Amino acid sequence: MTAILRFAPSPTGFIHIGNLRTALFNWLYAKSRGGEFVLRFDDTDQERSTRAFADQIEADLAWIGIKPDRVIRQSDRVARYDEAAERLKSLGLLYPCYETPEELDRKRKRLAARGLPPVYVREALRLSQEEKIALEAEGRKPHWRFLLPNHDGDPTITKRTEVHWDDLVRGPQTVDLASLSDPVLIRADGSYLYTLPSIVDDGEVGVTDIIRGDDHVTNTGVQIPIFEALGLSAPRFGHHNLITTIGGEGLSKRTGSLSIKALQDEGYEPMAVASLATLVGLSGSIVAVRELDTLATRVDLGEVSVSASKFDPAELDRLNEEIVHGLAYADVADRLAELDIPDREREAFWLAVRANCGKVREATFWRDVVYGDLVSGDEPDEDDKAFIDIARERLPEGPVDENTWKAWTSDLKKQTGRKGRSLFMPLRLALTGLGHGPELAALLPLIGRERIVARLGG
Repeated sequence: MTAILRFAPSPTGFIHIGNLRTALFNWLYAKSRGGEFVLRFDDTDQERSTRAFADQIEADLAWIGIKPDRVIRQSDRVARYDEAAERLKSLGLLYPCYETPEELDRKRKRLAARGLPPVYVREALRLSQEEKIALEAEGRKPHWRFLLPNHDGDPTITKRTEVHWDDLVRGPQTVDLASLSDPVLIRADGSYLYTLPSIVDDGEVGVTDIIRGDDHVTNTGVQIPIFEALGLSAPRFGHHNLITTIGGEGLSKRTGSLSIKALQDEGYEPMAVASLATLVGLSGSIVAVRELDTLATRVDLGEVSVSASKFDPAELDRLNEEIVHGLAYADVADRLAELDIPDREREAFWLAVRANCGKVREATFWRDVVYGDLVSGDEPDEDDKAFIDIARERLPEGPVDENTWKAWTSDLKKQTGRKGRSLFMPLRLALTGLGHGPELAALLPLIGRERIVARLGG
């Protein structure tokens, strides 16, 4: 059987690194098995869903390297959900309820005050047809609940009814349906909550495996009976742990917490983000993985932690730095083309400065150091001034190339007796204005003779 997996975001905001974790687990699982990855937009909430957010989600996934085999929009499939709803109604498994949100909240509070679980006790099933007509005459519109199979024929008397599955991440799982309220599938305004459309789509698309956050474990216990009621095969499920901020707060599309768009705008490399999103909370070290195919070999769902994992910005910085230091010129040529660097020198410039860049955009700083006007720092002392004068006079004749620095400093060592820091640091400060940076052997040809002489006071 071909593995078919899906990522099903609601386009109500920017996806964050936690959403990306789910997308990556599904994409890597599918591709490592020669399967299919479906991007499905759960956009039945027309008030909050927008095409702009959907387009951004596709762009975010493409930036990471995730390209779906199919894209589905639930807003195009409402007729299919209507058919499923009518089927459940005809089976007596979808029933109307007339309580307002305020009334339901009061009932939950009363149950809690009595030490009872806040479970809906199916009062709506006791309503006569006349009572329903009277409620609708008052202007009330029903919401619709799925009748869970947790009884022996009389739904007002529930019994322990266990739903079992072998979770791809957490192992054997059990949910007791008697401990849960019948889920609302249709709102009073006639719109669908995600549950029914999701099940219809998963069944009709033939989704074989669903990997999602562990906040859906209980939902799975509810959804399996709905699959069965509709005559659909339930997929295998896996529930991974969630990612929180370093302070332990949950992530949200609405607030834009750690959104993929923001991370891209901040200059992070896609594989640094993908590496952290995937490997945090797995056994083994978090390393910078440069290809998605390689990342797939690191993922064993059975090794995912059951506790939440914290997103550490310092960890992302470390991974990004490691990736940037290994980027070939071809990887960054387009980005460097935007900088004011002579065409013939761009590759040499990148190879010279990349080890000092945490992000590619930091090459702009080194461009200014190499080609710009230096900002004067502290004045050197008299001894260093004299040494700089000698250095200017002893600069080797001919083209400045990769051999110039070694020849120059070797000569200065003989002429002045200086060595180590006392030899190199005055030159670095004079030539770059900084006490640290790329190897001067690589920078000298880029700075060029004219600027070298000028910076040495000539």
